[in-house]
Amino acid sequence: MSSAFASPPGSSRSAWSRRLALIALCAGMLMVVLDGSIVTVALPAIQQDLRFSPSALTWTVNAYLIPFGGLLLLSGRLGDLIGRKRVLLAGLAVFTVASLLCGLAVSAEMLIVTRFLQGVGGAMFSAVSLGMIVTLFTDPRERASAIGAFAFTGAVGASIGQVLGGVLTDALGWHWVFLINLPIGIAAASLAVPLLENERGLGLRDGADTLGAALVTGGSMLGVYAIVQAEQYGWASGRTLGLAAVALVLLAGFVARQAMAARPLLPLRVFRSRNVWGANVIQMLVLAAMFSFQIHIALYMQSVLEYGATATGLAMLPAALTIGTVSLTSSARLIARFGERAILLAGLVLLLAARLLLLRLPVDGAYAADLLPVMMLTGGGGLVLPALTGLGMSDARSEDAGVTSGLFNTTQQIGAALGVAALSTLAASRTRDLAAEGVRAASALTGGYHLAFVVGGVLLAAAVVLTAVVLRKPAAETPEAAGRDTAAPATIA
Repeated sequence: MSSAFASPPGSSRSAWSRRLALIALCAGMLMVVLDGSIVTVALPAIQQDLRFSPSALTWTVNAYLIPFGGLLLLSGRLGDLIGRKRVLLAGLAVFTVASLLCGLAVSAEMLIVTRFLQGVGGAMFSAVSLGMIVTLFTDPRERASAIGAFAFTGAVGASIGQVLGGVLTDALGWHWVFLINLPIGIAAASLAVPLLENERGLGLRDGADTLGAALVTGGSMLGVYAIVQAEQYGWASGRTLGLAAVALVLLAGFVARQAMAARPLLPLRVFRSRNVWGANVIQMLVLAAMFSFQIHIALYMQSVLEYGATATGLAMLPAALTIGTVSLTSSARLIARFGERAILLAGLVLLLAARLLLLRLPVDGAYAADLLPVMMLTGGGGLVLPALTGLGMSDARSEDAGVTSGLFNTTQQIGAALGVAALSTLAASRTRDLAAEGVRAASALTGGYHLAFVVGGVLLAAAVVLTAVVLRKPAAETPEAAGRDTAAPATIA
């Protein structure tokens, strides 16, 4: 199968085309990530305008998260079978049209349905984007730089979303947090159509595992649903345990099916690489800690320090900008010099140090003394994310790049959802216990957030141990590989 832009590497036109294609991929990524953060700031206005009940309001987020997390693996494999460009463009189209419908929503039911469609489009785009970068940039140094730019885009989207959501909601109304996706989606598609090569794919007959697709999609979506509902019903409730049990049965059936199927949806050979399966597990731990931190530190600033929505977004801006700057300007050079595993360890240590600082967070915290150092140390994520992405996509065969990308994005979403749900439940439980003991509200809330930060630190410490024990240098970093052709797609520096 031909890879995107198989033009001679020495051609300046080819190099320029690859950069423009990367811009198209990053623009689509910006739209997807921006939507994930911008909506949270607009939730109070959406609730008031569309008359959501407090419990139903969470479905504005959950209706997006469930199809996004559940369809990533299937979308990635479809990219391998029918061509990644087709799946990517279809995802952009679905996401952009769904964003328009979200902005035009006149009822709670309409918004929930259109948010579900957004999740479908986001899964289709995200599942194949990393695979396209891997095949687009075969030179190890160029690939590291491209992955760094992709991670930078994610950080920028997260940071802009928190500030822009408040500004748009206050100035123009909540509808515009969705409508802003339209020009971004159109621009990304306009670049992608002429710049990304049309791939034929393997063909549906060479890998259309219908039963496997049904099992993994049903299991993944049901698993994500169980996670996001756990905060409302409790982790030990019969509803949560029952949903989780059914999801596990479906996923176990999927694994058994992949071991026996002649043309599996997810070839189990991708797990032969310690770096691939290790990076996916580590990513779940890291994303669980990082996403819960983002939510709980924002709640601390608004509920305890009484910051407004815009002020909270601005206060968190240094963390996102530091992550983005490090990933764009430094990570590729550091990875090329010291290797992905070493850089990953360094970034994890910085993130762990930030969590230790959070344990001393007082009720009357001052931004410069108590929060800004944490935001700057969180910039270690700019080292962690590109290194993890490179390791997670290492050893991926050309024909498996899409499904490996889908797997990596799936564990990302599952880790984020699980971390937010689990740590939020623990924080809320701790806050209730302290309040029952007579502790004043601000102190009880701070105590709950402290517990969430402790658990997040434990997750990061586990990630450090796994990195040291499980991960190995990719082949391109070993002396034996030094003389190999850098265009070989199986290795990442």
